[in-house]
This record gives sequence, C-alpha cells and structure tokens, in this order.
Amino acid sequence: MLTRESLGAALKGVAAVMEENRQMLIEMDQRNGDGDLGISMAQGYGAASRFVEGAQEDDLGRLFVGMSKAFNEAAPSTLGTITSLFLMGAAKALKGNAQADLALTALALREGLNRIAERAGSKTGEKTILDAWDPAVRFLELNTKLPAAEAFAGAAKAARAGADSTAAMPAVHGRAAYYGEKAIGLVDGGAVAGALVFEAIAEAVKA
Repeated sequence: MLTRESLGAALKGVAAVMEENRQMLIEMDQRNGDGDLGISMAQGYGAASRFVEGAQEDDLGRLFVGMSKAFNEAAPSTLGTITSLFLMGAAKALKGNAQADLALTALALREGLNRIAERAGSKTGEKTILDAWDPAVRFLELNTKLPAAEAFAGAAKAARAGADSTAAMPAVHGRAAYYGEKAIGLVDGGAVAGALVFEAIAEAVKA
C-alpha cells in the first residue's frame, strides 16, 4: 500500500542508489550526452526524498506535486524536467488519497508517463527512460492482484530488460540525437537510471 511512510522509504532507497551509481551514470552520459546525468539524478531524488521526509502532508497527490517541484529545482536538466513531469502527472491521479493500492499506484504511474508523452513528445522505442519505465508500469498494470513485493520485483526486471533493449535503438532526442545511428550499441543512460529507480523501489517494498 502506498502511503506517505512507504513513499518516503522508497524515495530514500532510490536516492541512495542514485548516489551509489552517480559516477557510472556520469560516464554513460559522457558517451553521447552532457555528462550530468549522475549528478542530476542524485540531486533530484535526494531533494525529493528530503521533501517527503519533512512533509506533514498525507495526501499523496500533494506529496507528488511537492516532489515534482523539489526535483525540478534540484535537477534543472533534461531528465530532471522529464522526471518532474512524470511526478506531476502521477499527482493528478493520486489527489485526495492518503493511500493507494497497487491498481491506483499503477494508474498514477501511467498518468505520469502520459504527461511525459504529451509535454515532451516522447514515446517508447526512442532510446529514453520511457523504454525502462513503460514496460515496468505495464507489468504493474497487468499484475495488480500480486503481492506488492512480487509485482515490483517483476516491474524492476521489466525495467532492466527495457533499458538493455535501448542498445539496439538509434537516439532520437537531446544531444544524443546528433549521434543518430552511431548511438546503436550503447545502452541509454537515462533508461538505466529508470531501471535503477524500479530496482530500488522493489528493494524497499521487499523490505
């Protein structure tokens, strides 16, 4: 069940994982990007985690709005903006709820992805974080009757497989797009960051 407490625990785990993988993400991004991926993800999730930790609010929608703003201020990068859009989209579905079951959580995450598609014009198959997040959310949508630990473990595996699949894709967005077909063979750093998010959440839910 998603609550302020479980959200805080998950975010703390994600922030720790991003800090642990900061240098790896920087090096991945330096191949065909700005090289700031590890920094922006560590700062963004750290800020979001601190916001929830200090919040007195139980309304999940308002918490996600606050997370979105905190993330955007701490990580003013392309993926920082994308993540902020995702959180704001999820907030709309969660508004008025102090807790969310797996079905509502999956719906909120789908709304987050829809907001990215609407505002950023991105879709799966374009070598972005969506290639990790979309299959993860789809797994949750199809398995809402599973225990949360099993559902998120499966979502994490789907996210990692989706991230790995970006190696076969040309880049379409951002600085990486200048490399076009030359980006084939390289796993997208943003998608790897997306997989790390779901892997950290899965660990938090299991715990």
